[in-house]
Amino acid sequence: MLSRIAESLFWIGRYVERADDTARLLDVHVQILLEDPWAEEDLACRSLLSVMDRTAPPPHVEVGREHVLDVLAYDRFAPSAIAGSLVAARENARRAREIISTELWECLNTTWNQLPSHMRPARPHDYFTWVRERAAVVAGIMDSATSRDETWAFMVLGRSIERADMTARLLTTRALAGSAGPSWTTLLRSCGAHEAFLRTYRGTASDERAAGFLLLDRLFPRSIVFALNQAEECLAALEPVTDRATVDEARRHIGYVRTNLEYRPLVDVLDALPKEMERVQRACSAASDAIRGRYFPSGAATTWVGEAL
Repeated sequence: MLSRIAESLFWIGRYVERADDTARLLDVHVQILLEDPWAEEDLACRSLLSVMDRTAPPPHVEVGREHVLDVLAYDRFAPSAIAGSLVAARENARRAREIISTELWECLNTTWNQLPSHMRPARPHDYFTWVRERAAVVAGIMDSATSRDETWAFMVLGRSIERADMTARLLTTRALAGSAGPSWTTLLRSCGAHEAFLRTYRGTASDERAAGFLLLDRLFPRSIVFALNQAEECLAALEPVTDRATVDEARRHIGYVRTNLEYRPLVDVLDALPKEMERVQRACSAASDAIRGRYFPSGAATTWVGEAL
């Protein structure tokens, strides 16, 4: 497969997942500000911008939810925003048109065409719901109409790395905000994990178990460990290990941070949650750079959005 096609497939997976996860994160953030009249909106918004690696205005400028939505939801020219991610996903699909299915192209193109009519609704929740639904349609088409070959591996690899990174950011918002932040139940709902969590633990829920579910559950697709495992599987499918003594750089970064989470006591991870989530983000960024160097070599300057922390 040509490196430019592989790169486009990788970023289709990342950008669609980024739009989905950012919508989930912002939905929780806006809902908390609406429900809590005593919330320090400026501090909460600056913390969120920091978690999302976006520069906040100077300290003397008040930052509110409208600014956050402008920057993270409605900016069509920033691939780190929801709208920008959907635009970038469609552009990458156009570049890989000869490889992806007609259904997937039409889905991403329709999403791009419908985007202006869904932006800036009276209730931001309606916009976030639409984004999540469109991302679910893309995921459904990928799962049902894509052969499990390199096309599938590159798209799912991108999706898995982005999902681990964004779930880590979501958990960081909870850790930094403390008691004023979203509850673990709210975070579970935002990830579509609440009902699965209740079925797993059958009424014996606790904050510690909720955190462990999003961090370590090996069967739930949005847990960090599940996403990292899936990324490793995709890398193994793309390039099986033939050297008995070494492993490629991307798998090394992902495997190290996964085992660091998976084989440590949960209480130790929770005691240093922001630091541990930053480690996950850095590993995802390093793995993405290694994948770019291995599979997408180019002498030209890259135009993609990096995950530098």
